[in-house]
Amino acid sequence: MNTNRFDINTLRLRRAVTALLQAAALALVVTLAIPARAADDRAVKTRTAPVYPEIAKRMKITGVVKVAATVDPDGKVSDVKTLSGNRALSPAAEDAVRKWRFAPAPDQSTVNVEINFTL
Repeated sequence: MNTNRFDINTLRLRRAVTALLQAAALALVVTLAIPARAADDRAVKTRTAPVYPEIAKRMKITGVVKVAATVDPDGKVSDVKTLSGNRALSPAAEDAVRKWRFAPAPDQSTVNVEINFTL
């Protein structure tokens, strides 16, 4: 009877250790992922406001345009790509972000930017 009790306690201990190791592994992955994301967030030194397209004004088009800006190590925007948003507003958002300047960094990075168009 003591042998059976010992087997049950050993099984519980193994399950507890397995759960603890899984939690530790998850915590490690999350900890390593957070600094990698923060490295992509570069400070903006200068912003240029977008020029609201005349056709969008007449049609009363508003909304958010999300763009991905590729930033060189010296802080200049080398490429801009629209991720989402109205097609009438996206060229203006891209043109504005191309004129932005970011803080210098050791490597090239991609920064996601949201431009809000309101009337």
